[in-house]
Amino acid sequence: MRFHPEGHLLDTFENRASLQTPASLAEAMRDGKILEAKASMCDSKHNLIVDLKFMRGLIPREEGALGILSRVNRPVCFVVQDFIRDEYGRITALLSRRAAQEKCRDEFICSLSPGDVIDARVTHIEPFGVFADIGCGIVSLLPIDSISVSRIEHPRERFLVGMDIRAVVKSRERSRVTLTHKELLGTWEENAKKFRPGETVGGIIRSVESYGVFVELAPNLAGLAEIKENIYPGQQASVFIKSILPTRMKVKLIIIETFDPEPKRPS
Repeated sequence: MRFHPEGHLLDTFENRASLQTPASLAEAMRDGKILEAKASMCDSKHNLIVDLKFMRGLIPREEGALGILSRVNRPVCFVVQDFIRDEYGRITALLSRRAAQEKCRDEFICSLSPGDVIDARVTHIEPFGVFADIGCGIVSLLPIDSISVSRIEHPRERFLVGMDIRAVVKSRERSRVTLTHKELLGTWEENAKKFRPGETVGGIIRSVESYGVFVELAPNLAGLAEIKENIYPGQQASVFIKSILPTRMKVKLIIIETFDPEPKRPS
């Protein structure tokens, strides 16, 4: 079984087929399948109500695992555990998100090794790094210093919440995984081959030091330019490539112009 960040299964053929009828849902329970549907509400007892279309689904509070409130109106993964009938004859499917996460942990996450490349989905962003779902809502940290070789001020310069990314397992202690991303951005040499001395290209001012200005040309490639007035990190820049020195892994630049990035339009 392949495990995915929460939300990936929702519109797949196999998931839709299992949520087609009570019989197909019962078959998924027998097979121990992990399914997904949209959570419609969290009741006053902190049980999560799941919209199964033909039947009410219920994830009891103790089976919700981590971050249950954040799943309202969003896809939630689960394993079907039982069916119960109330006094009016209505059937409710008892679901467990915890069981789905334990299955993902035992069969997938605990088998990961440093260097493995996996799928992840960004769940939230903090100044110190990015949290990403690596399977069934289980979240791992991608620290800011592992995002790219070029220094960045904030992870939002690279990622947005909801973005699907590829990441590398940096370390694993039992089921706790730390991620890195910069190894997927190409080597210095691979990035440098995209540029030639004499070209004028775009870049981003990453840092201003006493001895020069570092300008990012690509996520794993930065060059050094001489100091100019009124320059600060985060500005866009047009730069002239003075020289590329592969043996020293250095790029020398001349800043032509800098300007502030255009503000993002509200979506």
